[in-house]
Amino acid sequence: MATAVTNALDLPHTQPSLPRIYFNEVRFELLSLSRNRGYILSMIGFPVVLYLLFGVTSKGSMFQGHTIARYLLAGYACFGAMGSSLFGIGAGLALERGHGWLEMRRASPMPAAAYLLAKLCVSITFAVGITMLLMVLGTTLAGVHITVVEGLRLLFVVAAGVLPFASLGLVIGLVMPSNAAPGVINLIYLPLSFCGGLWIPIEALPHWLQVVAHGLPSFWFARLALRTLGYGHSSALIAWSLLAFYTVVFLLAAAFIFRRQEAQA
Repeated sequence: MATAVTNALDLPHTQPSLPRIYFNEVRFELLSLSRNRGYILSMIGFPVVLYLLFGVTSKGSMFQGHTIARYLLAGYACFGAMGSSLFGIGAGLALERGHGWLEMRRASPMPAAAYLLAKLCVSITFAVGITMLLMVLGTTLAGVHITVVEGLRLLFVVAAGVLPFASLGLVIGLVMPSNAAPGVINLIYLPLSFCGGLWIPIEALPHWLQVVAHGLPSFWFARLALRTLGYGHSSALIAWSLLAFYTVVFLLAAAFIFRRQEAQA
């Protein structure tokens, strides 16, 4: 027995590498959500069904020299990206916090950044996947012509544009109880999508709503996506700057809420 204990103590202690920790956390998060059929069907099915209903059926209608199907391709890509961020991070975090998983993760030696980065990476993965699926539907069923450069630019905008909504989801997940989070997210998600011009051209909305839309992150997200497909001439620098501003504001709010909750624990 003494020999066995001595040999065990003499074994080299291996420290897990930080990249491997981050990689495994992303992999486990992606595996967890991919097994959630409700999440998959809602996040992927909602924008796809809406595009089939309104994009494919309106492929002959024109707007600013392009088809409505082309416009809605960018709009529903942003819609799907917002949903994957708000529900994947906001609802997921609220659920884990309500069941005590967040407290257990705080007590574990795993870096907190790995937990948040995993959720962000999975949200980006779903956002890019939804966009690629919409592009396939647009080109095959709606007659939308997209060049390789336009497609890559749209994917980049969608992947980077989820950051402010992921940060907003973080705030919601830290504040709302698990049973109320999905409803609250819908109350934020759907008005942001409609008023941001994701479902119909912003020019078709009342003037006062167009003015309000300029203060919404969804509007600037949509402007960047539409710009990649030839709609409008909004300044990309202004749009990216405002999205970065929203991201910082939401992250600061989340950090404040998190520290306050830790102090009260």
